[in-house]
Order: sequence, then structure tokens, then C-alpha cells
Amino acid sequence: MKNDRLDKQIQFIIELDKLKTILRRSYLTSKERRENSAEHSWHIAVMALLLSEYSNENVNLLHVLKMLLIHDVVEIDAGDTYCYDVKSNNNKLEREKKAAKRIFGFLPEDQEKEMWELWEEFESQQIPDSKFAAALDRLMPMLHNYHTKGRSWKEHNISKDKVIERNAPIQNGSQKLWKYIETIINNAVEKGYLNP
Repeated sequence: MKNDRLDKQIQFIIELDKLKTILRRSYLTSKERRENSAEHSWHIAVMALLLSEYSNENVNLLHVLKMLLIHDVVEIDAGDTYCYDVKSNNNKLEREKKAAKRIFGFLPEDQEKEMWELWEEFESQQIPDSKFAAALDRLMPMLHNYHTKGRSWKEHNISKDKVIERNAPIQNGSQKLWKYIETIINNAVEKGYLNP
């Protein structure tokens, strides 16, 4: 007996496997290889479980987790856009919307709508849940860079002012995590991991 709803859901799940092949610029702390987007999504979801107490405002943890697990799915088609690449970021939203339309389109209509809403909420960073989710999304690459002695920063000749500009929105989701990041940035400069 055929179940169209289940078939659509399984097609989406199989499509998600491609996220494991999308390499990011961050190196794993073991320094052996770069992180993939699926690993990134899992890692920041775990971070949400552990760090939600540091959100500026009360958040709906399940909602935050859903956003974190869905927000990078579009990278299957759009690729991972390096956050410090100004040129590639110019058309990032357009590429990601096109990807979202195709990928979320695998799902039954109600779930397609939910995925779109989660993705758009994350992108807008207008509510406490999305502000906190976005803070975690920026925090993990900072930790990777610091614990790999600035490997990705050095490869791309990134300076302290660019790192601050990129990561300052962390404070919108968590002042405490931003203070922690400021310490990491200053330590990275002192240790030669990051250009002053």
C-alpha cells in the first residue's frame, strides 16, 4: 500500500544526506579535516541544549532546535557561503531561497510550510528564539578557529575587526556568550591566531 505522505518525507530525508558532503571553512578541532554542514547543525543543536540558560531572554528550546537543524539545509544547493566573502554574500539570500523552494518542496504541504517558516525566522533574527539560534551559529566557528590556532582565519587573512563585525550579533542573542567571545578574540590576537 502506497503512502504518499511517508514517501515524500522519506525523499526529503534522503535528500538531507547530501548535507554531509557540504564542507565548511571551519576545521575540526582535531585539525584533520574541515567540518561539514550536517556536523555543524548537529553540534550547534547540542550547544542549544547546554547553553540556553545564557540566552538574553527565555526561549522555546524545541523551536530553537528546529531552526538550528533546518537553517543550513539550503546549503545542499547553495553551498556554504564563507561569512567573510563579501562578493559571495551579495547573492546568498537569493541562492538560498531558490534552494529552500526545491528542497522543502519534497515534503507534504504542511511540513513544507513549517520548514519555510523555521528557515525564514532564523534568517530574520527578530524573535528571541532566532536571535539565540543565530548566536550559536556564529559561536561554533569562533570556537573552531580558536582551538585550531586560527587556521581558517590565517588561510583567509582575516583580521580582528572583521571577526568582531561578523560576530557582534551574538550579543543580540546572548550578552554572556558575547563577553566570552570578546575574550577569545583578544586571546587569539595575543597568541598570533588572528591578525590585529
